[in-house]
Amino acid sequence: MRSRHPFRTAAAAVCVVLGLGLIGGAATGSWLISDSSADPAAHSAYTVGHEAWHSIPVDTLFPRTLRGDGAGPGGADRVWTRIAVAPDSGCTGALDPLLLKTLRPVGCARLLRATYTDATSSSVTTVGLVFTEAGTEAMRTLGSRYAREGLGARADLMPRAYPVRDSPAAGFGDPQRASWTVHVLTEVPVVVFAVSGFADGRKVTDPQPAEKAMEVNATTAAAQAGLGHEAKGVADRVERGLRRTVADLTEKPE
Repeated sequence: MRSRHPFRTAAAAVCVVLGLGLIGGAATGSWLISDSSADPAAHSAYTVGHEAWHSIPVDTLFPRTLRGDGAGPGGADRVWTRIAVAPDSGCTGALDPLLLKTLRPVGCARLLRATYTDATSSSVTTVGLVFTEAGTEAMRTLGSRYAREGLGARADLMPRAYPVRDSPAAGFGDPQRASWTVHVLTEVPVVVFAVSGFADGRKVTDPQPAEKAMEVNATTAAAQAGLGHEAKGVADRVERGLRRTVADLTEKPE
């Protein structure tokens, strides 16, 4: 048998190395593509989410009436009526500086807010949607930080209210804030918040996050008046509506 030519042997070795490299590269590429941040559905939801503030009708984002079946203290039903929608804006000036700084890593493309009152006009609640400039990873990082550091329970990171002249929310300013909730979404680039207070304009010296104000043994004024339930109930329903609308817009035709 003739011995193999050295050049042919070297060429064959190079081909083997290149082949292994291509296989390895394909495997690596497949692993990267399988990452959730590269998921086409997630990308589509974020694309829709980034544009939602100007592409989704305001009555869809903030319905004129919100129904809260079982959303009140003791499972009581609630109905909230929209008083007014604020002009869309940036976050500077509309959010406290410290909250603005906390949200800076995800950016603020636009802020939309609306104020609601309950059926008895005894409480008022401002709900807001911060449409961010971020991608999946940045939103997850912020959400993890909120959970890990308990940022949602810090009074110095409480969202601001949106007062409305000649309405039950005319005197709804910073001193009147009684309870609040903040939720960083990860499926859509949005931060949802709500803050509630008394419609009579009284100042609140001991505001309490909704989660605490909703506890059975809570004794603060906010808790006794059910203002934690008001903030949580309004925020939850606006959030659900946003999720549902984005899901409908990203649904692939059969």
